This record gives sequence, structure tokens and C-alpha cells, in this order.
Amino acid sequence: MMAKTSISKQGARDLMVAVREQLARGIVGQDDFLHGLLVAVVAGGHVLIEGVPGLAKTRAVNLLARSCRVRFRRLQFTPDLLPADVVGTRIFNQEARAFETVRGPVFANFVLADEINRAPAKVQSALLEIMQERQVTIGPESLEVPAPFQVFATQNPIEQEGTYPLPEAQLDRFLLKLVVTYPARDEEEAIVRMVIEESQLPTMEAVLSGEQLVAVQEAARSVFIEDRLIAYATELVRATREPKELGLELAEFIDFGASPRASISLAQAARAAALLDGRDEVLPDDIKALAPAVLRHRIVRTYYAEAEQVGTGRIIDEILGAIKVP
Repeated sequence: MMAKTSISKQGARDLMVAVREQLARGIVGQDDFLHGLLVAVVAGGHVLIEGVPGLAKTRAVNLLARSCRVRFRRLQFTPDLLPADVVGTRIFNQEARAFETVRGPVFANFVLADEINRAPAKVQSALLEIMQERQVTIGPESLEVPAPFQVFATQNPIEQEGTYPLPEAQLDRFLLKLVVTYPARDEEEAIVRMVIEESQLPTMEAVLSGEQLVAVQEAARSVFIEDRLIAYATELVRATREPKELGLELAEFIDFGASPRASISLAQAARAAALLDGRDEVLPDDIKALAPAVLRHRIVRTYYAEAEQVGTGRIIDEILGAIKVP
């Protein structure tokens, strides 16, 4: 049983600043990506990371785990992966002449699902209960995963052979979808110098324990968010479902909009961003800045939108431009 730890919002921010400094020792640039990771960690939500190979997606999560004293497990998702390889299974103990439960690698604090879209549907289904309920059902038993518990999943947007699209039910369980872009020229030069001078990951100092992380997440939940900002977040999400109400000609591009879970995620992420910024209350800009990361994986486009190459980014931009900021 984890001991209860309490911490002030300023103390929580100081701890996360220390984590960010540790990440900077092994990651050059990628400020938006790293900020998104920290927002997800503080909010206690799962995060989907998309980017072409070689952009330090896996490295960033690895370094994040090293900067925290938490149990970290990495799962390489492949087409032949089975649900039992993820959650565990029941085996017969010959000596005890009884079945016993063997827990899988998901019984950790930080779980990295590398190339998550390479696993088939039955493996994806096994993750649904874990990501939402923080528990695993193996045979007759329901077992809780440890706290804190977060899934960091990576996927490659350009290589589609041998991949399986993630089901909408699973995508909706990710708090954020972060898109990692190419570095600037000077950043890439610095990356080359860093890597060729190091034979391994930099030595990291664990500046945050699991108990402290739970306390940080609790502190984020005490950040104040006004009712008008909750209404603003909700209106942004409702616009993905009923764009005609706002006079937006987007219905032909949206097959299914975001669920109420997106509204909750937007408020949670905004609270985390405010805490990281050293504030006791959420600002409209927190919600507006996080809307793309919260909504981009929750909007299902129509075939017409795909044919016309209308991406979710354009849809979200039009919604943000149409709804008045309080």
C-alpha cells in the first residue's frame, strides 16, 4: 500500500521543473513534445506519440522514466503478440496442483507500448480495461495495476504495412496525442554532437518518486478552473459533434465527433498546464493551446475529408476560430 504524500502546488511545480531539467540532458529541442509529456504525467493520463522514426520518441519516454523512481516496462508491439504477453495468464503449478496467476509486464507504473499499431485487435482489446479501469482481469481474478499508472504509446505515421489501425474506443482513452516534428537545423547539429560523443543514454538522477508523482497529480486536481472555462472546453468538444450549430460547414468532413471524455480530458490537461506554469487557476489560453492534442485523435473523418485531404488540424483550427474565447 503506497503511503499518502501531500505536496503544495508550488512544490509540485518545482519537482516537475527538476524532471524537465533531467530530460534536457538527453533531448535537444522538442519543447512542445516534452511539455506535452509533462502535462500528461501531471494530469495522470495516457499519451499517444506519433512521429517518423528517429525523432527520439522512445528515448524521451525512457529518460522520463529514469528521472522518476517508478517501475518502467517497455513492450515492443509486434503482429504475433498475444494478450497474455501483455496482461499475464494463468498457469498450472504441478507441485501445488493448482492454477496460479502470472502477472504480465503491464503491472508497472510507466508502460511504453512501442509501435502500438503493430499489434492485432485482440491485443488492443486487452489494453482497454487497463487504460480505463486501471485493473486487469485474468481468469476469475481482477487485479489492480500499481499507482501511478500511465501508458505511453508510440506509432509511425508513414509505414502502414503490417500495422493495424487503433480502435476508436482505445484512442479515446488517450488523454493527449502528441505529434513529434523534425528538429530545426541547429537542434539537429546539436543532436548529432550529443549522440556521437555518448555511447549510451546520459546518466539521469531520479528526482521524483512514485509517491511524489501521485501527490503532484493530486495537487493538479486542486487547480481552480472557472465554470465559464468548463463551458468553453465543453463547447469546443460539442462543436466536433454539431458544427452546424456554430455555422461551421464541417459536417461533411466529420463522421464522428469527440465524446464527453474529451471535455474531461481538456479540463484535466488545462489544470496540469496551469500547475506547470506556476499558476493556481486555469486560463483560456491553456484550453486553447491543448485543444489540438486532446481532440486530434478523437475526431473520425469522413471518406470525403480523407479524399479532399482535410486533416483534423484544419477542423480543429476552424472550431477554435469560431468559438469566442471567454
